[in-house]
Amino acid sequence: MQQGVITALEVQKRNKDRVSVFLDEAYAFSLSLAAAARLHKGQTLTPSEIETLRGDDDVVRATDRAARYLSYRPRSRHEVRTYLIDKEFADPVVEAALAKLERLGYLDDVAFARFWVEQRTMFKPLGPHALRYELRQKGIANAIIDEALAAVDAESAAYQAAASRLQRLRGTDRRTFEAKIGAYLQRRGFRYDVIRTTLAQLIEMLEAEDPAFFTAEDETPQYDQDDT
Repeated sequence: MQQGVITALEVQKRNKDRVSVFLDEAYAFSLSLAAAARLHKGQTLTPSEIETLRGDDDVVRATDRAARYLSYRPRSRHEVRTYLIDKEFADPVVEAALAKLERLGYLDDVAFARFWVEQRTMFKPLGPHALRYELRQKGIANAIIDEALAAVDAESAAYQAAASRLQRLRGTDRRTFEAKIGAYLQRRGFRYDVIRTTLAQLIEMLEAEDPAFFTAEDETPQYDQDDT
């Protein structure tokens, strides 16, 4: 790479936030408006200065790209890193962009894990086992997961999850009810002891509030009692 003299700085027609830099009458690279504002026509750029400008601009572009990705919902560091690599940014650029986002407070795995658990609890209750699996898939460290799950009330979440399916089971016998709700809660990552307690609470509540809910009494539920 040779040094060059800036012969033109032109705002791009298709992107008014970008400036094309011409060295020795030929297009060389583009920069953000803020970075280009520090340059002027007639300025000589050394090879190291050109490399630095390009590298810094790559970080700016990666950071902006990640910020747009984060604007839809909070994401883990792992998710953002994967996204930027998929967009073909080099590893050093990705790491620099992630560090910048963390300094600015846009990237925080502790806050993300808390957000994820709160959203699941509110809209799609899951057991701690399922929540742990989801957070691991998003690259969250075990210590952070443990902290986020410490506040989870598994019995409350199981009751909330099961309550959303009660009406579709009205008119079934108790054995069918227990088997279907039990299997559903297992798939949601709840342990057997929590499922057993939840079923007892639900049956007691339903029989007290709606004696006609079940068609008949039946036997012990036939679903897998393995640890979930």
